Amino acid sequence: MSDVTKNPSPEHRPIDRIGIVARWALAVAAVLWLSWCTAVGPLYWEDSSIAAFNWLNALYGLLAFVIYMTIIVVLVRVGRREPPLGWHTDRATGERTPRRILPERLRRRHSRIPADTESSDAAPTGTTASDGTAPETNASSKQDSSVPTTRRARWCARMRTTAAHTRAFLSRWIVRLTDRRWKLWTIFLVGWLWAPTTLFAAFGADLRSQAREFSWAWNQWTGLKQPYIGFFSFAPMDIYPTAHYLWPTDPTYLTDQHNIVLTLFYGSTMAASRYLTGSNDWGVIALAAAQFLFAVCCTAATAHRFLNLPWMRRTDVRTARRDFAHPERGSQFRPRAFARPERGMRPALPPEAAHADVRLAVVVFFLVCPMAVFSTISLTKSPLFAFAFLWAFGFWYELHALADASRTNASRTDASGTRTAKPLILRLPRRTLVAFTAANAIMLISAKYAWYVLLFEFVLAIAADRRRWATYVVAILLPTILIHGGISMAISSGAIIGGDPIESHGVQLQMIARVAERAPETIPESARKELAPVFNLDQMADAYFPQDADPVKSSGIQSKKVSYRWRSVKPDDMKNFNKAWLEIVKANPVVAMDALMAKCYGYFDIADLPYVSMNYYVDSDYVQKNSTWLKYVNHAWRERVATFADSWGAIPVLGWVTHGNFYVILTLLIGAAEVILKRWRSLAWHLPLLLLMGVMITAPANNFERHMLPVAFCFAFLCLTFHRDSRDTDSSVTVATGARP
Repeated sequence: MSDVTKNPSPEHRPIDRIGIVARWALAVAAVLWLSWCTAVGPLYWEDSSIAAFNWLNALYGLLAFVIYMTIIVVLVRVGRREPPLGWHTDRATGERTPRRILPERLRRRHSRIPADTESSDAAPTGTTASDGTAPETNASSKQDSSVPTTRRARWCARMRTTAAHTRAFLSRWIVRLTDRRWKLWTIFLVGWLWAPTTLFAAFGADLRSQAREFSWAWNQWTGLKQPYIGFFSFAPMDIYPTAHYLWPTDPTYLTDQHNIVLTLFYGSTMAASRYLTGSNDWGVIALAAAQFLFAVCCTAATAHRFLNLPWMRRTDVRTARRDFAHPERGSQFRPRAFARPERGMRPALPPEAAHADVRLAVVVFFLVCPMAVFSTISLTKSPLFAFAFLWAFGFWYELHALADASRTNASRTDASGTRTAKPLILRLPRRTLVAFTAANAIMLISAKYAWYVLLFEFVLAIAADRRRWATYVVAILLPTILIHGGISMAISSGAIIGGDPIESHGVQLQMIARVAERAPETIPESARKELAPVFNLDQMADAYFPQDADPVKSSGIQSKKVSYRWRSVKPDDMKNFNKAWLEIVKANPVVAMDALMAKCYGYFDIADLPYVSMNYYVDSDYVQKNSTWLKYVNHAWRERVATFADSWGAIPVLGWVTHGNFYVILTLLIGAAEVILKRWRSLAWHLPLLLLMGVMITAPANNFERHMLPVAFCFAFLCLTFHRDSRDTDSSVTVATGARP
């Protein structure tokens, strides 16, 4: 029996083979979904059907599959420190191997091996040639041969030297300008300042609805009689709409449709503006300025955490990474000016901090990408949630790194194999813990689905890092219980009106409406009877729009079609809804599948343009026509800015970087690579990004850019994390502790 059979290696054990196959199968499934969305995209651009799927669509899908699988393979090979493509050939032995081989230059840089000054085939020192003269060494001959002999060669050498010095100079200053939080804060403040000072604010229908809600509630509190439930009445709750059976007996005009805390804050600010100035416009500008400052603070704090690793300067981590046996690794401080020692010392950046090119890419993305710029002043719930999520994403990275540092300290052993250290739990400072809690609280008050995300994060955090359970309870679980629980209690007590359950049935409504419009004869009579108390199928067919489910559920105030009978529907009427929907899907599965894909394919089709981009809020009619005096200030400028963003986004390939689905697709591919590489601890705080992709699919509209903002904002930092995890065998420990392999 062979040694492999007696002691099978991890690569030969059946259970590990099954694990490898399962991980690759999961990655292939993700790529198949992306390829399918790319293949059917052209069909839905023309409002066609998958029944018209042809060889050209198959070619699109095959090409997308090859490209996406190539990206995953390259990511996996880079993560394993292998050449991205092909095999590596060892110069000495001629052996070809794909595993964990770096080019010589990178190998020396990672292991800090000095470059050879002499070749191995140089003549030994002290030997002489046959004629008694000292032989010319190989090094000297190389030096002589490298001297430029022509004017063109000397000019090229000078250009290369100048370029190298220029690059070093720029790199040094880029790092110097981004090595502190206040510097990043200043960069984002100055770089974004043109938006609030020239565009002032950006908003849509949601802000108007929140202002209307608070106004009606204020009128009620001040004793003004207003219409409530009645066939001819039309209250703010009818706009969304919210079924009348959800309205409490005692009149109330506040709802949780756009999050009650945010509605109270926005509404009260605009009410104060109307009282003081006679219009909402000054209040809107004040709200946009506050969100702008919040965006600057969140972005600067997160960039500082990822680029500069500030926790490594703290005493507990610095003590853990200090190695008195290796003074050549340097200290934690450097002189402020070498020629002026009286100026003292300043903390030095850790060696694992990001390089200049990464810093420049992060700063340029946030300062130039229209999604990021317009989100700073767009007064709708999704940008606020996105910046709060980005803020929390930085804290998750710090917790991830500190957990690795704790495990490294606990796993130290001496030469005999005896453990020499006890587990050291590196805790967050009190100020950081408070900020982490605040970020989660802002997420909860800005998006109703935030509590699903936070509970998912809590479960993953406890599974990945049990020792720090108290931190997760305080920062995640308690805010979720207090805020979400408090809102639920207010709804159950009748103080406010909760959201209509119909909001969560967008996919089903689109399927029913598409079948009612394009194949009404296939709807079973039993399904018609079961849906009759809830929906008017004729109106659903008339209101159907492939990209958006809002018209089908009668949302909005313009050209409102009563397809959803929100005035008369009762809770019992919804009992057979799922049964009727299933009957319709079985009767016409092709049209039902068309409805599903038409509503969500754009999030995963890289060539699809946004249905609603962030620049919509810049020049929407609510800003340009329905405001009091804001519409007269820089009216043409807002149009030019929005048109420029649209024109840039419409450019093939070059415009992809301005679209949210570009970052969604690449994030999904990086996640698939992390699954294959078994980076479970990194996945524990990356998986909420996947959960947000599920939110996109169930959202009312297709390729709605504001739903993709959290993924787009975190993408650059996700790439940086993947690079650091791939840098060396124990890179996560290196980032946290500064230890070198």
